[in-house]
Amino acid sequence: MRLRFFTLDVFTTRRFAGNPLAVVLGADGLDCATMQAIAREFNLSETVFVLEPRDSVNTARLRIFTPGVELPFAGHPTVGAAVLLATQRAPEMLTRHGVVIALEEEIGLVRCEVVRDASGAVLARFDAPRLPVRGAPAPHAAPLTQALGLEAEEIGFGHHIPSSFSAGVELVFVPVRSRAALDRARPDPAAFPALLGERIGAYLYTSETVEPSSAVCARMFANGVGIGEDPATGAAAAAFAGVAHAFEAPEDGEHEFVIEQGYAMGRPSRIILGSRIEAGRLVAVTVAGHAVLIQRGDLDL
Repeated sequence: MRLRFFTLDVFTTRRFAGNPLAVVLGADGLDCATMQAIAREFNLSETVFVLEPRDSVNTARLRIFTPGVELPFAGHPTVGAAVLLATQRAPEMLTRHGVVIALEEEIGLVRCEVVRDASGAVLARFDAPRLPVRGAPAPHAAPLTQALGLEAEEIGFGHHIPSSFSAGVELVFVPVRSRAALDRARPDPAAFPALLGERIGAYLYTSETVEPSSAVCARMFANGVGIGEDPATGAAAAAFAGVAHAFEAPEDGEHEFVIEQGYAMGRPSRIILGSRIEAGRLVAVTVAGHAVLIQRGDLDL
């Protein structure tokens, strides 16, 4: 069997930045074990497999794997796959007025709008398939300091305290007082997984940013999925809308801001997070980002 694959850099407009992604097309004949083996071979944060949709009105079905596990939903594979499918299947429409891509993921249907902007870069925006919900109580600051290599006074700022949220996968969100502390954080190999348990990672964030146009600078240390640090985490960004709503109490209306991630890894990434508040309630979340094609080839299986 020979399958076509592509790699893209996601949440960036330039090559060799952002979060690398592998996309394997025509994967209907693969079983779970083979998909997991291919994801381990690529050894990227995620590899996405494109299959025929269960419902023919949709564009495609996706299965998403880290090197260690399958995920029900992830943001950078959603953005990258949507950009690739739009540019492969409808390049003329993409240039004229954009394309709507409907992706069946394990979490449910994810609707994406893909457009080519004035600079020629391609951007995908998707509606979060689930609104953020609070998870289990977050660890206290003292065990977090040991697990993350920080000082107690470096955790928390403004109204922000550690919390847990999920928009499909649950993470611990840790507010960090400064970017210097954020850059210095290092998970302890024993204490970190013991503290997080079943949660998929810890998302550290600060309001001190590298780029003046960003609102938040973040790092995501993964837990139990076969990677260490993720350069850009769209599912975490979707859940972060719950954090922002809980601790910033934004007014009713539409809101949009940029989360920068991956800068400490030399993989600068920019995630555009949107939300809508009605009567004080978070009612909609969107995640957007660019993606650029890096390579294409064949898998011989």
